[in-house]
Amino acid sequence: MDKKIDGKKLLSEAKEARKNGYAPFSSFTVGAALLTKDGKIYRGCNIESSVMSPSLCAERVALAKAISEGEKEFTAIAIAGAPSGEDPKDPCYPCGVCRQVLSEHADLNTFQIITEENGKPVSCTLSDLLPKAFIFQT
Repeated sequence: MDKKIDGKKLLSEAKEARKNGYAPFSSFTVGAALLTKDGKIYRGCNIESSVMSPSLCAERVALAKAISEGEKEFTAIAIAGAPSGEDPKDPCYPCGVCRQVLSEHADLNTFQIITEENGKPVSCTLSDLLPKAFIFQT
């Protein structure tokens, strides 16, 4: 799929996914919408646990859903996050763990991270957020 990525549509999908976020501890819900090379979208939301380490970020939930369905090529992810009950106002970028996991499944230089700032989509590459990524080579 060589079409231009529709950031607004992808952000809309992320906001929809955010509605299912489970964040009883942080009260910060996040939604993600992962776009495959073929144009499919996989949604994910954050799912917290009281012991924190098994908590799941929205980005990794979307990625796990896509990979479990056989997807292997990804072009972009949109992320929307804010305190529960509030509309997103500030950009929401992936945490360090999600950046690393995404780097193992997407091209650092072309994969787009899309979020929203002042009501408009903004994007950068995964490489912009994770320069000098750890890459395991066999």
